[in-house]
Amino acid sequence: MIVESAGFTDGKIADKYGAKGTEFGAGGMPALSFPLRISGAPAGTASYAIVFDDPDSVPPCGFKWVHWLVAGLKKPYLDEDASRLDPDIVQGANSWMDRGTDRKGASAYGGPSPPDRPHEYVLTVLALDFEPVLKNGFTVEDLNRVSKGHILAKASIKGVYSPKE
Repeated sequence: MIVESAGFTDGKIADKYGAKGTEFGAGGMPALSFPLRISGAPAGTASYAIVFDDPDSVPPCGFKWVHWLVAGLKKPYLDEDASRLDPDIVQGANSWMDRGTDRKGASAYGGPSPPDRPHEYVLTVLALDFEPVLKNGFTVEDLNRVSKGHILAKASIKGVYSPKE
C-alpha cells in the first residue's frame, strides 16, 4: 500500500499546512489539511484510518503530539482542506485539546507548529478489514484499541516542518 500527498515534497511539509500558513482554527491551530491519496490497498480493505503525529514532540511536550485522526474513511483519498470541508469524515481529537481547545474544536486537523526546532512528522494510513464505530472526538487510544487485530496494511510518509521565525 502507498500513501502520497502533494503537501509533502522532497521530505518537507509545505508551509501552508502548518503554523507558517494563513488559515487557523480553534485555539490558533493551523487548520488547512493537506490532500492525500492511497493506492494498492489489500483485498478485504473496508476502511482506512489516518494518524498524523509528531514523534519529535516528546522532549518538549512530554508525549507524542497527535495532529490529525480520521477513522472509517471509505474512499482512498482526501482533498485539500477535507478536515473542514468534508462532512463525511469522522475525526478524532488531536493534542491541541491538551492545550485548552475543547474536544469539538480539537476534532479536526491541527497542523504542525514545532516549538523548538524542525520536527519530522509522520502520516500513517491503516487499511482496516472493518469500519470502526467511532464518533467525532475519539482519541488515538480509542483508534488503537478498536483497530487491534484488524490492520491489513500500513503505509507512512514523513515530512519535516520548521518553526516560525
